[in-house]
Amino acid sequence: MAKKTINTIKLGVFVTAGLLFLILLLYMIGKNRNLFGPSFILKAQFENVQGLVSGNNVRYSGIEVGTVKTINILSDTVMEVVMVVNDKMEKIIRNNAIVSIGSDGLMGNKVINISPVPITDGKQAPLVQEGNILFSRKPVSTDDMLQTLSKTNQDVAVIAAQLKSTVQRINNSTALWKILNDETLPQNLRMSAANVQLATARAAAMANDLQLLVTNIKNGKGSVGAVLTDTSFAKNLNGAIVKIKAVGDKADELAVALNAVVADVQQDVHNGKGTVNALLKDSLMVTKINGSLDNIQKGTDAFSQNMEALKHNFLFRGYFRKLEKQKQKESKQNVAVQ
Repeated sequence: MAKKTINTIKLGVFVTAGLLFLILLLYMIGKNRNLFGPSFILKAQFENVQGLVSGNNVRYSGIEVGTVKTINILSDTVMEVVMVVNDKMEKIIRNNAIVSIGSDGLMGNKVINISPVPITDGKQAPLVQEGNILFSRKPVSTDDMLQTLSKTNQDVAVIAAQLKSTVQRINNSTALWKILNDETLPQNLRMSAANVQLATARAAAMANDLQLLVTNIKNGKGSVGAVLTDTSFAKNLNGAIVKIKAVGDKADELAVALNAVVADVQQDVHNGKGTVNALLKDSLMVTKINGSLDNIQKGTDAFSQNMEALKHNFLFRGYFRKLEKQKQKESKQNVAVQ
């Protein structure tokens, strides 16, 4: 009987200890899930929660700060997620934080990520309060990713097929292989590159020369620079143009006067009057002029004969000899000077 009582006591103690351990374990789990500790409520709205369920973790900058309490369907396009967050975060999270849905690993459970917004212009947003609705970011859909990946795979398949066709055409091209097998091709390419380099160097030299020429012109150096920069040149040029214009006006006046004279001469010739008409048409006048010229020629010949006779006359012989000696002396002096 005593032994049965002891066994009953032991069983009671064991059951009590197990219950206490279970209660402690539930408390720890509940505390970790913010079931028993102080907390506050935050909300976020999404078009698609991507399989998020109650009890999933809520993280702030990668640190677990709460859990998802409930998910409410507000309309056909709006889902409201109610989060239970540790009250310590009420002094950290600000109402401009961004809420997004992520995954715990590649294939893990969904989680809520709260990300702070960087400070701009030195101003911080106010802290969150109970029941605030935070801004949300559209989650990346796995279906969309798979569709994009599928389309990418199709594009890659098309590119691979085209690349395969291109390689086959290259393999079947005899002309291309002849070019590639041409041993003189590298040498020709090197020569072409050298020619291009030489042409580039010459072009650079020409550009430098042109730049130097332009600089000299701007600085007033050289003939062109002097012409372009000399302010007095423009004044002289204007004066020359004025003088040329005046000469042109005089030439026009002279041409008008000459035309008038020619017109008068033509009129005199046409009417049979004037000196020009007499010279051109009067045969008697021509005969008289010819006779006068003959008489002048005869008189000149007679004068020359008289002068020659005077040279041989004994009265003037000494005078002419003296003149001859004077001329010879002047000729010698001129030769000596030269």
